[in-house]
Amino acid sequence: MTTFFLIVMATALSGVGSVWLAAWLSFGVLARYTQHMLSLAAGALLATAFLNLLPEAFESQVEPHQLFMTLLAGLIFFFLLDKAELWHHGHEHHHVDHDHAGHTHHGHHHHPAQTGAWSVLAGDSLHCFGDGILIASAFIADWHLGIVAALAVLVHEVPHHMGDLVVIAQGARRSSKAAVLKVSIAGAVTALGGAVGYVLVDALREQLPYFLVVASSSFVYVALADLIPQLQKRLSLPQTLAQIFWLGVGMLGVWSVAMVVGGHAH
Repeated sequence: MTTFFLIVMATALSGVGSVWLAAWLSFGVLARYTQHMLSLAAGALLATAFLNLLPEAFESQVEPHQLFMTLLAGLIFFFLLDKAELWHHGHEHHHVDHDHAGHTHHGHHHHPAQTGAWSVLAGDSLHCFGDGILIASAFIADWHLGIVAALAVLVHEVPHHMGDLVVIAQGARRSSKAAVLKVSIAGAVTALGGAVGYVLVDALREQLPYFLVVASSSFVYVALADLIPQLQKRLSLPQTLAQIFWLGVGMLGVWSVAMVVGGHAH
C-alpha cells in the first residue's frame, strides 16, 4: 500500500507539476515572446515524437512493421478527429449564421491551431498514461529509482507541455487559464497510469510501445498539419530567421532535457 501511495503521489506531482511549470514559462517568463511560441511549439512536439517517444518504442521487442502500422493508423485517426471537430464547429456556426442573419462576424473563420486542440489533448493523455506506467514500473523495482523516474518525467515533459499550452490556448480563444486547466487534466492522467500500472504493470508493459507510438503520431500530426502551415508565410529575412530560431529552441529544449536526465524514464 505504501508503494501504491508513493506511485500515485509521484505521478500526480510529475504530471500536473510539469504543466504548471510549463505554464509559468509560457505565460510568465516567455509571455512577451508569444508571437514566436507557435514555432517553439512545433519544434518541441516534433522533437518529443522523433527524439524521445519513437526511439523508445522501437527499442522494444515489437516488430517495427507493427509500430509503423500503428503510427500510420494514429495519423489517420487524428486527421479524422480534426475533421469531426471541424464539422462540429461548422455545424454550430451554420445555426448561428441562420439565427443572426446579416451579421458577417459570426462566419466560420477558425484559426488553424484550433483544430489541433483535441488531437493534442488526446495524444498528451496517452503520453501521460504511458509516463504513469513507466514511473510505476520504476517504483516497483526500487522506490529510489521511482523518485528519479518521476523527477525525470517532470523535467522532461516541460518543453513539450509548453507547446501543448500554446496550441490549446489558440483553440480556447487565447485563454491561458482554460489551456492550463485542460492540459493539467491531461497531465493528471499520469496518476491514472501509475495506479493502473501498479496493478497491471506486467501486462501493460508489453503495450507501452503502442501507447508511445500513438502519442507521437498526435504530436507529429499537430505540428505538421496545424502549426507548420501557419509558419509558411512570406516574411522578411529577420522574421524568417526568428521563426527558425524558435523552432530550433523547441527542439533543442526537448533534446537537452533528455540528455540531462539520461533520456526518457526507462
